[in-house]
Amino acid sequence: MSAAMDRVRSLFKKRDDEVEEEYQPLTEESRSFDESHGRDETDETPFSWIDYGLFAILGVAMLWAWNMFLAAAPYFQLRFQDDDWILSNFQSAIISVSTLGNLGSMIVLTNVQYTASYPFRINLALCINVVIFTLLTASTAIFLDASPLVYLVFLLAAVAFTAWAAGLIQNGAFAFASSFGRPEYMQAIMAGQGVAGVLPALVQVISVLVAPPADATAGVEEGVSSGNGKAAFIYFLTAVIISLIALVAFIPLVKRHNRIVENRMMEHMAASMTSIESAERAARKVVSMLTLFRKLHWLAGGVFMCFAVAMFFPVFTPKILSVTPPEDAGLLLQPAAFIPLGFLFWNLGDLGGRTSSLFLSLRDRPALLFVASIARFLFLPLYALCNLHGKGAVINSDVFYLLLVQFPYGFTTGWLGSNCMMAAGEWVEDGEREASGGFMGLALVAGLAFGSLLSFTAAGI
Repeated sequence: MSAAMDRVRSLFKKRDDEVEEEYQPLTEESRSFDESHGRDETDETPFSWIDYGLFAILGVAMLWAWNMFLAAAPYFQLRFQDDDWILSNFQSAIISVSTLGNLGSMIVLTNVQYTASYPFRINLALCINVVIFTLLTASTAIFLDASPLVYLVFLLAAVAFTAWAAGLIQNGAFAFASSFGRPEYMQAIMAGQGVAGVLPALVQVISVLVAPPADATAGVEEGVSSGNGKAAFIYFLTAVIISLIALVAFIPLVKRHNRIVENRMMEHMAASMTSIESAERAARKVVSMLTLFRKLHWLAGGVFMCFAVAMFFPVFTPKILSVTPPEDAGLLLQPAAFIPLGFLFWNLGDLGGRTSSLFLSLRDRPALLFVASIARFLFLPLYALCNLHGKGAVINSDVFYLLLVQFPYGFTTGWLGSNCMMAAGEWVEDGEREASGGFMGLALVAGLAFGSLLSFTAAGI
């Protein structure tokens, strides 16, 4: 067992002799500083599978809120059925408010470094989600007679608060994980995000198989009212529970972090440093965005492009139907189940990619990661070979679509994104790790925002 653990840990040891000269993150001066303080591999924070699991829970909570908004779309359609304009535009409004709010909060938070309390940001984000999703849960049972406009204002306000919370937890969690000096913990957050993508899609497929939807000719009120109201109640309540679990799971992580800082205080800090906060700030370097970009330009560009390209899959996936005609297809191949199945295979690939980055590492080749992130545009023409809008497929196979398009598209997203995020802390000095984590989180969110806008170019296909 110990030999296996040593093998896993050895994957994460920094290999200076393999570092690319043109992308050298540490100067000779900084190396001398590290050596003078006795920094070597034995001083690294020990890896803990318990801590890994707790960071994964934070990753789940980070994206669960957004996935609940997606899962509740049929319920929102019910609430807006009396207003055609809102019914047609509420999804675009949710996406715009969410991405812009998230990006704005990340820009502000990334520039506030020295006085930042990353545990406070994480706790505040989780508390905001608990309050907002409690209100949304209650809204499925009370004030049902509110007009579509009133409910839209309420919903967009909720989205804005959760977008701000998403910025807080993304900035806080990535920076907090970087402070441990273990790239595995950054990967744990990415893996948790993958789980948050898989579970809602899996639940959607199962729900269709267990309780088939009403006939398409039935009215909205007859077909989805009671069922969607109960489903939305469960979705929102689940988001509350996940946030509460993450709040509890975060407590031992903070204690563990404080012990690490205390040990560093005793070894390196002056005697006047009498508190955890003062020790953290003394060790923390305030780094400009330009400086971080100079050190992490390949990695930041890689994660930006990785998630920008990924935003095309939600545009194409709802348009791809099974090649089996509906009259001959079983329940799983009907659009109500096959479309969520497409999302499930993409997210399974994404989760597999995030997990495999523990063993398939390319963190010492950041320029190659950037090139690979751009090359993923090659996946987009493959959708033209599938059954778009049910008009027929060039390659008449659902297996081709699910296993050779969706799964590898998701896999490369998870693998590239995780490698870029994990590598960031290895290309900066110790005091810059927290700032690098926040900076990479900003690049990730910026990629999502840019990709969501770019994906409109494919909306009419």
